[in-house]
Amino acid sequence: MSKANFHSMLLEKGIDLSPQQLEQFDKYYKILVEWNQKMNLTAITDEDEVYLKHFFDSISAAFHFDFSKPMSIVDVGAGAGFPSIPLKICFPLIEVSIVDSLNKRIGFLHHLAEQLGLNKVSFYHDRAETFAQNKKHREQYDVCLARAVARMPVLAELCIPLVKKGGTFIAMKGAAGKEELLEGKRAITEMGGIIKNDISFQLPIEESDRNIYIIAKEKQTPKKYPRKPGTPNKQPIM
Repeated sequence: MSKANFHSMLLEKGIDLSPQQLEQFDKYYKILVEWNQKMNLTAITDEDEVYLKHFFDSISAAFHFDFSKPMSIVDVGAGAGFPSIPLKICFPLIEVSIVDSLNKRIGFLHHLAEQLGLNKVSFYHDRAETFAQNKKHREQYDVCLARAVARMPVLAELCIPLVKKGGTFIAMKGAAGKEELLEGKRAITEMGGIIKNDISFQLPIEESDRNIYIIAKEKQTPKKYPRKPGTPNKQPIM
């Protein structure tokens, strides 16, 4: 996906990027490639592929959920900032918090946010399990996002406890999404969530399968969740 295609295809979806926003994406790509030589941030470094598989793919959540209003968003395991930083560039009013277990990635994100001139962004070096048990963060966010982090039974336990009652958990998945959703139904319910929207589509150009699940939080999460670090992965709720 060329930069021109990126701009025009977002415009078709009602997202009109200013010259400044397009410049932020250009800088993002350059900083990503530069830092990727020092540490492993992504296996995808070709410009057209980054614009398609990282930038456009991240923003696809906004085709099905309104990010245009001020809201607090937490991104669990964002790695190099996906999906929340591309969304923040497009929708400057959102307040973004990213939690990641690798401190090197947090260093990259601090540098990136500074270079892109982003405000209302916070980065936390922590395990998702302990982060979600911290009273400062537990059930404090309007939206939790996760893209390519863990299978749905694990992801539900890590993410839904961070969402306010009445808030939303958005899980961005690849081709195995439907199978994962079936596996994750019990965990979603246990955490207080209910599946509100199930969207399947193909990423343009390469036509790879994508699934987005929008889960509303209707009840508070029981205090015992998430369990101790590593436990959700070893003993998923199924």
